Amino acid sequence: MFKVVTVAREYGSGGGIIARMVAEKLGWNLLDGALIGAVARTAEVDSEIAGLCDEHVDSWWHRFNRGGLWSAAIMAGAAPCDVRFFDADTMATFTQRVIRKAAITGHCVIVGRGAQCVLQHQEEVLHVFIYAPWAERVGRVRERAQSSRDVEGLIRVTDHERASYLRTYYGCDWKDPHLYHMLINAQIGTEEATRMIVDAVRGGGHERSGDAGSRHLLSRC
Repeated sequence: MFKVVTVAREYGSGGGIIARMVAEKLGWNLLDGALIGAVARTAEVDSEIAGLCDEHVDSWWHRFNRGGLWSAAIMAGAAPCDVRFFDADTMATFTQRVIRKAAITGHCVIVGRGAQCVLQHQEEVLHVFIYAPWAERVGRVRERAQSSRDVEGLIRVTDHERASYLRTYYGCDWKDPHLYHMLINAQIGTEEATRMIVDAVRGGGHERSGDAGSRHLLSRC
């Protein structure tokens, strides 16, 4: 039986809303913004700092010079145990820890953050990818963004960052269908998408044939 759901999503697809509705229907914990808070508490940093590094990949310059910056701080007299740079790499490491800990407890819906990769080989985890037509995504983001913002540019940049995050830290293609059990077009509506995911969870990964009583594993798309 599934005890965890991971929800990857295109920006503006409504995946975050669907994840929240799934969590509410199942009575499970939702780890989206709350995941950032959990990482901040675990790493003992301010939640705003953690938020800036969330699903983000540092510039090549920062990554190339990280070791040098660390060494320079030590040379300046700081003790090695006191030297800790909280950056995207650190955020990703702590995020993995929080995701694995949450999966052990179970009964949670985890949004993004590479959870589909961290928990890829755990049988009790259902992996879902939510996408939507471009026009629908633009319209949804425009409703909540400032009118002066370049909405289409924002969507492209956010999608690029999410794809880069998975490629950098897990060596995975964000839209590889083999990472997921279900690929859902949000154009069918948030209620229907939610119902499909909840039914899959409650079905335990199997579909029953009423007459034959046989079971079929929920296939990856």
